[in-house]
Amino acid sequence: MSHPAVRIPAILNVSSGTADEARTALGDHEGFDVHEVEAHALASTVRALVGDGARRVLVAGGDGTIATAAATLLETKAELAVLPGGTLNHFARDLGISTDAAEAIALAVSGSTRGVDVGMVNGRIFLNTSSVGAYVRFVRVRESLEPVFGYRLASFIAAVRILFTLRRMGVEVVVDGQKRIYRTPLVFVGVGERGMQLPSLGQRIPNGRRGLHVMVVRGRSSARTLALGFAAVARGVSTLSRTPVFESFLVDELRIDMRGMGTVAVDGEIAHMSAPLRFVLQRDALDVVCPPPTAVTDAPG
Repeated sequence: MSHPAVRIPAILNVSSGTADEARTALGDHEGFDVHEVEAHALASTVRALVGDGARRVLVAGGDGTIATAAATLLETKAELAVLPGGTLNHFARDLGISTDAAEAIALAVSGSTRGVDVGMVNGRIFLNTSSVGAYVRFVRVRESLEPVFGYRLASFIAAVRILFTLRRMGVEVVVDGQKRIYRTPLVFVGVGERGMQLPSLGQRIPNGRRGLHVMVVRGRSSARTLALGFAAVARGVSTLSRTPVFESFLVDELRIDMRGMGTVAVDGEIAHMSAPLRFVLQRDALDVVCPPPTAVTDAPG
């Protein structure tokens, strides 16, 4: 697909820590009309631009900003271009989009698009991961510490705290129509196949199998779960998926039954949802400007 001949609307989240850098980079290029908005106005701005006929929209910000824009674009024919501006930029990195502003902008102007899979949980989109259990508590602790220690150190402290206070919960997971009962500290759901060996522990495997990668930890204690983590690094998910303390599978749909309201981490943010939690993979749901993959595997395994 050739690049649009008109100026591309570019939405800049002014709350982003890299807003100044993005503003400068976009200002140096004549191909964009820049719209600076607060985070709460992001979705309405995207909606208005598409309503006015925009065929491609560039969004500058981190994974949370990109996910908000993606949710609005999901039911339209407009294309999403990304100028990464977050701490981790998982979505951009997974798609091969450069975190260098000049390179990302050049791609946004002249690059072609491809369909990208997304996950949905109770109607809310997630681009990278969703989870129930220990990670939810991890996010809460990290957010309370981040103003004092910064993101990375706060993440480390939170991880240590959670490790020694793991709580198990009872969940009923329905996969391919079959019910499985677990007592677990964590259920993890990632879009696309995830690695469980260094250096790709927890990261999406490049050109891996498509599907929702579900991982259920069945550890009975903090020590056992820690040992499981080291075993995952040493031996990989294919071995651990056959042990009685860990299960891993790729699916297109999943249901998790819990008591009452479920607290869910969605792309690193906390959401409260009524049980059951219904996870669905939407294939090729989002048209994203990105480099082409070297290979694609269609069927979940």
